[in-house]
Amino acid sequence: MTQISHDDVQHLAQLSSLQLTDDEVGALQIDLENIVGYIQQLDELDTTGVDPTYQVTDLENVWRDDVVDNYGIDKATLLALAPATEAEQIKVPKVL
Repeated sequence: MTQISHDDVQHLAQLSSLQLTDDEVGALQIDLENIVGYIQQLDELDTTGVDPTYQVTDLENVWRDDVVDNYGIDKATLLALAPATEAEQIKVPKVL
């Protein structure tokens, strides 16, 4: 079983921006050791012949053709509605 030190827990707490008391560090140390121990048990399983599971719902991406629909309005008409245009684009104030 992997031993997680008091300093390891303190380092993880610091990385997570947590301030823990000594009692909390002790409890978290035990919890982390149990979690790592469980993961190590999973390493002992024989998975030969087991296919990896990447998608369990059999869903597939549905692709459609990318068709531009201008709804019967041309670009020049829309640009004429804008308060200011430049180089066939709507001109807007700078945003910093």
